[in-house]
Amino acid sequence: MRLNIPNQHIDMPLLRQKGIGLYLKREDTIHPFISGNKYRKLKYNLLEAKKQGKNTLLTFGGAFSNHIAAAAFAGHKEGLKTIGVIRGEELVDKWQNNPTLQLAHEHGMQFHFVSRSEYRLKNEPSFLQNLKGRYGDFYLLPEGGTNSLAVKGCAEILTEDDMLFDYICSAVGTGGTMAGLINASQPDQTVFGFPALKGDFLTQEIGAFVNNDRWRLVTDYHFGGYAKVDEHLIAFINLFKAKTGIPLDPIYTGKMLFGIFDLVKQDVFEPGTQILAIHTGGLQGIKGMNLVLKKKNLPLLDV
Repeated sequence: MRLNIPNQHIDMPLLRQKGIGLYLKREDTIHPFISGNKYRKLKYNLLEAKKQGKNTLLTFGGAFSNHIAAAAFAGHKEGLKTIGVIRGEELVDKWQNNPTLQLAHEHGMQFHFVSRSEYRLKNEPSFLQNLKGRYGDFYLLPEGGTNSLAVKGCAEILTEDDMLFDYICSAVGTGGTMAGLINASQPDQTVFGFPALKGDFLTQEIGAFVNNDRWRLVTDYHFGGYAKVDEHLIAFINLFKAKTGIPLDPIYTGKMLFGIFDLVKQDVFEPGTQILAIHTGGLQGIKGMNLVLKKKNLPLLDV
């Protein structure tokens, strides 16, 4: 089943001034918990888990991971047990104060907390074998959910109605969503990816999944790294919501749209250019981010 997700026109003074058409595909409206790219990434993986006769999903993530929250809800909905290997052993006694982990727990996820050094071993066969010894046989979902089945699901984000756009823009975490968009794009379209992490190390990982070279990573809008924000980004997200009514998450989509508007200011796009940006959801993380911002005496995100 293909979803009919609306493309919402973004009407802002800068866009009118520069003659740029910007639309936002509202993937965040798919579901309150399994929204945006998380639904797309999980779709075929859940089918494959059932095909293999697995009754347990095991996956990885940080304390505010959208993927962890979505996997827990999806597993609960499909009658599967879920295990989350969570980065940060200091959370063992404090996870109840974390909105994302609370949500995952409410939907039945069992947590396995590991240190950051252990977490870096998550792809090592010996590490996975130890997890199997502890939890039995499971269907493995990678961190962020990215694998070939996730890329297949994300390719379904674009429809025939999206063929008229010149640029497709997406935030980038592990690269699966962008890879799917690249594979589904038209020969006259360019895909821009805005990484939430520092560096362009994802180029090789994305390249392993794609069938063309009509894409590039725009690496200037990570705001210092994963989950890092500042007052400028917060102000942009709050202004965007006030003007459009659309909430943005501060880790992915907010940074992407900040970057798009900055590129428009710099005249990177010619007048008449039509841009489609993908809203990949992640709104469940705003509560947790506001807790962090409050501790740092920074302005809060409007919810």
